[in-house]
Amino acid sequence: MTQKNNPGASAISLLLGAAVGLACGTAAALFLYGLSSVTAAREGNPWLLWLLPVGGACMSWMYLRWGRQAARGNSLLFASIRSGQDDIPLRMGPMVLFGTWMTHLLGGSAGREGTALQLGGSLAAGIGRLLRVPQTETRLLLLCGISGGFGAVFGTPVAGVVFAFEIAGFRLLTPMRLLSALTASFVGHLTALAWGASHPHYSIGPVPFADLGLLLRVALAAVAFGLVARLFVRLLASTRTLLLRLVPQVVWRSVIGGLLVIALTYVCGSRDYLGLSLPLLSASFDAPAEAGSFVWKLLFTVVTLGSGYPGGEVTPLFVIGAAFGSSLAGVLSAPPALLAGVGMVSVFSGAARAPLACVALGIELFGCDGALYLLVGCVLSALLAGSGGLYRPPGSSSGVPRVDQTVQRLK
Repeated sequence: MTQKNNPGASAISLLLGAAVGLACGTAAALFLYGLSSVTAAREGNPWLLWLLPVGGACMSWMYLRWGRQAARGNSLLFASIRSGQDDIPLRMGPMVLFGTWMTHLLGGSAGREGTALQLGGSLAAGIGRLLRVPQTETRLLLLCGISGGFGAVFGTPVAGVVFAFEIAGFRLLTPMRLLSALTASFVGHLTALAWGASHPHYSIGPVPFADLGLLLRVALAAVAFGLVARLFVRLLASTRTLLLRLVPQVVWRSVIGGLLVIALTYVCGSRDYLGLSLPLLSASFDAPAEAGSFVWKLLFTVVTLGSGYPGGEVTPLFVIGAAFGSSLAGVLSAPPALLAGVGMVSVFSGAARAPLACVALGIELFGCDGALYLLVGCVLSALLAGSGGLYRPPGSSSGVPRVDQTVQRLK
């Protein structure tokens, strides 16, 4: 489908973007509705936490039995975009949807982004096969799927597009791919809203446009955000690698992870760190958070995801960053809401190595008033977080995490 000087091909690309966005928005609305339902069920039935090891074992067996390539998750998506070759199975979407619901129903600490990306990517690939789209347009479809999934689940369509290209590589950016991805992301966002999906809103409060003293304090906080992001990425990778070596059977890894989450719950004496932890995120904007709250959320998330439970990293990183930033308010004499907002997107920026997407995310979530502080926080955090990341670890030129390569060797 050559798009150069071909208005017909360009129109088809935009229509494909709209079709992918419609599918992503519908799937995102279903996902968010189910997520809200299972979270309410878990909070109303605390005993469900004791089923986490059993549920994890069942989910791991499901992926082992039917997952195949789908088990690679986000790694497969971005590797396919970069190479233009790997096939994305349609089963990836329903499997990660069901798996993430189960993780949250039983108390695992995970997020939504992994599910959003995999839903979007698998639906986009499925639409491509259904319409017999040429293999040369695989990248276009997957970029639309990632943009549409991210934009619909978080309610941030511009950030969804920037995220897709920043992680996949800006060398893939062409005017038509950009327009198609924007179409997919905005159509996905509007479709999710039309189905009744809603997104939480947070305020960083009134902030001066460019207060040099406050800007310097935010920069100091950004250094800490980058170090926390680096800690999260390395601890997650180390946990996965250690469990892979000590427990070769994937089913038993999930059982052990579930037992560890239960133990952490009783050690810290709180259930605030199970699931998405949105109340903790919201509270961080209202008053300074307790100093250790971000550490607990980090540990719960590393254990959950490191032992193989389905879900994403982004919302936990939002919570970790917001709680950490809010806890620094007293030390840095800065508004808790501002540091919570900057920390929320900056820790994700450092972990994903996606500062541009996170600046766009912050502006869409909080408005333009704090744009300068968001820019400083996201860029410094990404610079100080190291050379690797959630989607491209150190030493991986292909974009496929080394843990996937380790899995293949152990198999």
